[in-house]
This record gives sequence, structure tokens and C-alpha cells, in this order.
Amino acid sequence: MTTILRNGAGQPIVTLHSGDDVDPGHAPRPYATVTTPAGVEVTQTRPSDHLHHLGVSVTTPDVSGTNFWGGSTYVRDVGPQILDNHGRQVIEAESAEVNRYNSTILWRDRDDEPVISEEREIRVDDVGGTTVISWRSTLTALRDGVSIGSSQTNGRPGAFYGGIFWRAPFGSADVFSEAGAGTENAHGSTSPWLVVVGADAGLVAASSSRLPWFVRAEGYVGFCPALAHDERRHLEPGEPLALDLVVALVDAPDDNTIERALASALTLTTSEVAS
Repeated sequence: MTTILRNGAGQPIVTLHSGDDVDPGHAPRPYATVTTPAGVEVTQTRPSDHLHHLGVSVTTPDVSGTNFWGGSTYVRDVGPQILDNHGRQVIEAESAEVNRYNSTILWRDRDDEPVISEEREIRVDDVGGTTVISWRSTLTALRDGVSIGSSQTNGRPGAFYGGIFWRAPFGSADVFSEAGAGTENAHGSTSPWLVVVGADAGLVAASSSRLPWFVRAEGYVGFCPALAHDERRHLEPGEPLALDLVVALVDAPDDNTIERALASALTLTTSEVAS
């Protein structure tokens, strides 16, 4: 059964997918697809350039050697390689209301052993006249020695993707952050906000975690607060790792709608920090 989250006007905004039909080589996992209140699609699933990109999902290319990203694995001093090392994420429990979804997700490694338990909450709220999506995930290691890496930590400069990753369908995008205009300023920055504007819609993202942003706007458009920037992240068993991403949706983006959306997104991240 498909779960759809709606805004206060009853418009469908987020559609949740189990990921059960995803190819094993693409790291099967639950994911979400998103449309704006006007019905503009602002996520992309299984695009021809990266078949393992699945709308919005929690994904990373290296958890103690298991690839939860899908596709190739970057091997130090060798380059990208297709390996038999893909994991999968399985929904253990879930519940839904009109604008909120909660689930428990088990991350299973390449040997099908449990490695991480994730508690996930996705909400759709109306804040200051803007529809805003809030995604919060808490990862907990289920055994000793769990560490999260990226292609950058494994030797590929700039490729520190991994976290709550959003693949956008825009052919190109303008990018802005507190660090300035352009991906060259946003990529790797710890700006409290990120603006990604396509031709027909805009995305205003924020995060209370202040993780460095991975941002790409050439070849494809995608972004995430990055889990493993310049070094591996080690998880102790039972110690929670909290991730969050807030995205305000903008139809017909201009200076006024973007400014209003930015205020709405920051309002939610500020309340998250306070709580």
C-alpha cells in the first residue's frame, strides 16, 4: 500500500516507497518522492545517469565495507569498481497519519547481518504560508566496529556524498548558501541553509546538524548534509547519531517566495535545536 503525506490544504506532497522492488545492485532501501503544492515533481528516481538514485533516501556508500548507496564502490588507488558488496534496508515497523510518517528500518550488510537500526520521522507542515518537509533519522549501531565512510574518505576528492540525500530532477540549478552563490561556495560549507532553484520550482534546505553540504548542480542536481566529509565517522553500539533535513517547497520561485521559504525552513530547524 502506498503512503501519501499531505499538507494542510490536502494536497499530496510526499509519497513513500518501500524499496522492495529495487535491484539488489542499487542497494534496496525505503525512499520518498516529492511534489510541490502545484504538483511539480522535485525528486527524481532511477534516472538513466544514476539508476541507484532514489528520490530522497538515507544512503551512504560505505558502512564498514558495505555499500548502501548502490552502483559502484570507490576503491582507493584503483577507482570506481562494481563489487558484490551491496546492503539493503528493510522496514521493520511503520505508522502513518495525514502529514506524518514514522518507521523503524533495519540496515543489513552485504552478508545480510544487521548493522544499523534507524528510527525515521517524516512530516509535512505548513509554516508561514510555505509547505515544508521535515526528515529526521536516528541511526544506532548494532555491533562494534561500525564506521561510515564516503568516496572522499576512500580517496576520491570532493565525493563526500552520503546522508539524507535528495536527488532533484532539474536539468540545471542555481545554488545559493550563506557562503555565497554557486556550488563552489556551498559544496563543503556548513551553511545553515541551502537554496537550489530550477526552472519551475525551488528547494530551500536547512539542517540543525551543521554537517558540511554535499552539493552538485552539473551533470545532475542533488544535495545532502554529508555524514563523512574528510574522515570516517565511527559509531559506538547504542549511541544514537541524529540526522535532519528540512526542505521548503517553492512554486514559481522568485526573490519573495524564496525569502519566505527560507524563513519557514529556518523556523523549523530552530525549533528542532530548541527541543
